[in-house]
Amino acid sequence: MNIVLTVVAFVAALGCLIVVHELGHYVVAGWCNVKVLRFSVGFGRPLWRTRRGPDDTEWVIAVFPLGGYVKMADEREAPVAARDLPRAFNRQSVYRRIAIVSAGPIANFLFAIVLYWALFLHGVPGLKPVVGPVVAGTPAAVAGFTAGDLITSIDGDTTATWQDARWVLLQHAVQRSRVEVEVRTGRGAHAVRTLDLSSLSPSDLDGDFLRVVGFARYQPVLKPIIGSVVSGGAAAGAGMQAGDEIVAVNNQRITSWDQVVNVVRGHPNAALTFELRRHGALLPAIPVTPTPVREEGRTIGRIGAAPMVDRNALAELWTEVRYGPGEALVRALYKTWDTSVFSLKMLGKMMIGEVSLKNLSGPITIADYAGQTAQSGWIPYLLFIALISISLGVLNLLPIPLLDGGHLMYYMVELVKGNPVSERTMEIGQQVGMALLFTLMVFALYNDISRLFNG
Repeated sequence: MNIVLTVVAFVAALGCLIVVHELGHYVVAGWCNVKVLRFSVGFGRPLWRTRRGPDDTEWVIAVFPLGGYVKMADEREAPVAARDLPRAFNRQSVYRRIAIVSAGPIANFLFAIVLYWALFLHGVPGLKPVVGPVVAGTPAAVAGFTAGDLITSIDGDTTATWQDARWVLLQHAVQRSRVEVEVRTGRGAHAVRTLDLSSLSPSDLDGDFLRVVGFARYQPVLKPIIGSVVSGGAAAGAGMQAGDEIVAVNNQRITSWDQVVNVVRGHPNAALTFELRRHGALLPAIPVTPTPVREEGRTIGRIGAAPMVDRNALAELWTEVRYGPGEALVRALYKTWDTSVFSLKMLGKMMIGEVSLKNLSGPITIADYAGQTAQSGWIPYLLFIALISISLGVLNLLPIPLLDGGHLMYYMVELVKGNPVSERTMEIGQQVGMALLFTLMVFALYNDISRLFNG
């Protein structure tokens, strides 16, 4: 992964979402005639600042980009000029304060809806959910799935792509439920298979849970012909070239690219003997030592070579999801709502131990995903930004002091009591909130570091 691309993609995505969130607070504060003193993207020492607007608001980009804030005139924080007292945040009605504070998360949800709507209008490409080899003894095998099955719907939800199928299956996997899966078999017949996910454990949901269920994506059989060679890789170092046909590895006859992958993955840092055919002529055998790479907790080998792909065969496995303006909006609204609800369910199940805390991700993992999606193209990258925007909105609505949701919790109490929560109560709440957020961050960073070292 290009580290520069990863950093740029992460900073761009995070900066965009922070601006959207804080603009929500800023715009609604303006509607409520509250004076805004500062709009900051990031925390700490300002790297850039300027003053703009009728209130001479200070606009700042600060050194630590993991957040932002909108500072409003407030007597509890600093003296406010007599002429500005009616515009102080603390003097607003509780309903106005609720509107201003909730506007940040709402802006994140609206931004996600707009992104999804635009993408659904444009068209989102994806792999058709065609089942590959099914692992014996897994829930998928018990349900009767076979290679070549095309998943058309899951419990009534249409699944046009593997992304759709994975999303719906993940929601049912978290609930440990039984699902009815409609398929079109490789022979064109319609069938319904009952998939029982009740045996899944919390750890099974870590990483690629589809593999635990027994699913793999169908891939056309690829000939053992090299399509490209990575500069600096083991294959390039051994003199392999695009167009070379791999005839044998360690005297084992090779007929498909999968065989090459299996042998190479199983021999990290161990010399292998490759026999090649180039331009119809057999070449002398050459030694190639696969580079060891950590992947999902184990060490595998890679030589830095990719197969020659039959574009026509691959094109048959791709589809594009596209809707008209009205349906695209409905789908965008549903996608945002569904993702928000699922995020809350996951958090709840983490708290009671039904889902592993290993699913918590910190900035390192998020940055890695940003880089991967950016490298895949602008559509996957925008889908990633929409997902993180929803996550940011949900996180900020949690009733934890220091977050928007914590302030909203105080305002709800104020509505019930008829008077604001005491300063002392808010101070204690801030300390508790800081401890909770620090604990969550420690868990998330621990998971990030574990993924780095364990693949």
